[in-house]
Amino acid sequence: MTNSVQTSFPDQSLSTDELKSRAIDIRKDIVTMIAQGGSGHPGGSLSAVEILSSLYFKVMNHDPQNPKWDLRDKFILSKAHACPVLYVHLAHCGYFPSAELATFRKIDSRLQGHAHIKTPGVEMSGGSLGQGLSFGLGSALSARLDKKESRVYVLLGDGECDEGQIWEAAMAATHYNVDNLVAIVDRNGIQNDTWTKDVMNLEPLADKWRAFGWNTVEIDGHDFTAILSSLEEAKKVKGKPSAIIASTFKGKGISFMENNPDFHGKAPNQEQLQQALSELDNLK
Repeated sequence: MTNSVQTSFPDQSLSTDELKSRAIDIRKDIVTMIAQGGSGHPGGSLSAVEILSSLYFKVMNHDPQNPKWDLRDKFILSKAHACPVLYVHLAHCGYFPSAELATFRKIDSRLQGHAHIKTPGVEMSGGSLGQGLSFGLGSALSARLDKKESRVYVLLGDGECDEGQIWEAAMAATHYNVDNLVAIVDRNGIQNDTWTKDVMNLEPLADKWRAFGWNTVEIDGHDFTAILSSLEEAKKVKGKPSAIIASTFKGKGISFMENNPDFHGKAPNQEQLQQALSELDNLK
């Protein structure tokens, strides 16, 4: 596992090139920990790397030495099966040692197969899809009632947007003018072992969010400049929540995983792991 620990956030000095380099290291840790665990969800973890790197390194106010800091910004992983991408970012930030990533999905590990609040830095226990936006809405309303400046970011899967609870929360957020809430949809086009368009056609997805009263933008979810710009713009929006539809590739960065439904919940074997690590090294 890599060991690039940082403890001061956000770090505005980080360049786009530095973020890209970190993203490669993070992808290496994701595929390694899933291979070591023998199970997990690589596809939807790899698709969200740039989104989480933007949030954890450049945007959110948070303190790995004080995970429950009262004024922190909060990240909610609603698609909690993609927890490897969250665990690796938390380790790189210093919430726990990177060596602990090797315990993923092991008995008594703090790093279970779905995000759980016993892990330092995890805000919500997940597993049943569709709950994260409601949880994030409650967190954002709480911050506003307490007159805190903190913001809440919720990462949703696109297949997860089939859930009715997502749209109940979306309607409530605009009703209460919750402008410190941002929903980011990881629009990788795959759910389970097939395509979202075949399970439930979501399009026009951005227009749906706009119809619910959200400030909505569509971006390339692997472009750091686009991600950071959209997050900065969301901070300026008053009186309504913001939704970012981030177009991504499931399994991004690894040729045989990229845009491949087979790797929704399939761990790479040792030969595939070595190929993946070699491909990622060549991106440096």
